[in-house]
Amino acid sequence: MSEHRPEVADVIRSDGAKFLKRYRPSREQYRVLNDLAKCRTAALGGHLKQCEECAREIPVYNSCRNRHCPKCQGAARAAWLEAREGEVLDVEYFHVVFTVPHELAPLALQNRRAVYGMLFRAASETLLTLGRDPKRLGAELGCLALLHTWGQNLHLHPHLHCVIPGGGLSFDAERWVSCRDGFFLPVRILSRLFRGKFIAQLQHAFHHDKLEFHGRLQDLRHPKAWEGWLETLRNKNWVVYAKPPFGGPRQVLKYLARYTHRVAIANRRLLSTDDGKVTFRRKDYANGNRQRIMTLDAVEFLRRFLLHVLPKGFMRVRYYGFLANRHRADKLERIRFLLGQQPLCVGSGPPAIQPGEDPAEHELLDNSQLCPHCEKGRLRVVAPLPVKPLPSWSFDSS
Repeated sequence: MSEHRPEVADVIRSDGAKFLKRYRPSREQYRVLNDLAKCRTAALGGHLKQCEECAREIPVYNSCRNRHCPKCQGAARAAWLEAREGEVLDVEYFHVVFTVPHELAPLALQNRRAVYGMLFRAASETLLTLGRDPKRLGAELGCLALLHTWGQNLHLHPHLHCVIPGGGLSFDAERWVSCRDGFFLPVRILSRLFRGKFIAQLQHAFHHDKLEFHGRLQDLRHPKAWEGWLETLRNKNWVVYAKPPFGGPRQVLKYLARYTHRVAIANRRLLSTDDGKVTFRRKDYANGNRQRIMTLDAVEFLRRFLLHVLPKGFMRVRYYGFLANRHRADKLERIRFLLGQQPLCVGSGPPAIQPGEDPAEHELLDNSQLCPHCEKGRLRVVAPLPVKPLPSWSFDSS
């Protein structure tokens, strides 16, 4: 079998105790430490598999199913993507990224649910408002929005990826109104409207005491200091970036498969986790996306990783316009009729997951896997593996 590759879980097991001596994580962050440390280990139990060809037995342990776990996102992504395949329209798609100024990062850390909610609302309202404008499109847009909070160095960098079909449904639902080829909406207008809507939401939250200010942000509790801080935001250019349109429906699905269930850092980017240091690859966007190597103290690595833990129940993938959950099926059916399009079929995809079935468990019980030793026989489940007592690296606070 191949040599063990470094994982975020390795850092937690080796240096998590040091992190806890220095920092006091939130309940959600504490659970992430616990879950990721135990993921796919004997602490969660599992099943014993046996090769039909060479009879080699291989233990396969359960996943933690935490949405912040790099090892658990593959099955969840496959299940989500399979559900989306039939919803992709055979039209041009656009990719728009909404980013907030770095001055907002400290406030976001202390008010994750509020500030990230504002990001979704301001971006979606901006898109839908401009889409309805008869001078622009004069129709109802559809938008899938994905929240990312990280940059390549794991610092906090909240931004929203929006995937948008190039057109909209007319208000009487009798026509599909297409965008101009290769052009969606003017970025400068998107940026200004987005800034205005976001700042208006900040003001509303402040005046209704819905924001918390701790540490170095305590002065912002005072109205005069708050107004001065908002003025700096008003005077900045807020970045809204429209990327080139996608090449077609399959390219849209390929993109979604990469971005919808990403966590702050994938295990494949880690190079080593030795001697209290974590070394990983990162892209240097300021220099032509060149690959760079970065090394952090393990405790600092964990601190940055945990910056991106979302509040419990917070939805990081949301739908708006004609893609809103309430009426998405009916409106997509109408749009496909207007376009003369059948639901998109994109290969066989992953094994079917039945309603109510856990994707992680589905992956665990998959009998189609080849034996990693002989690479000939199929692995079949032969016995359950019981849960073993928590090892010494457990972070269970109970």
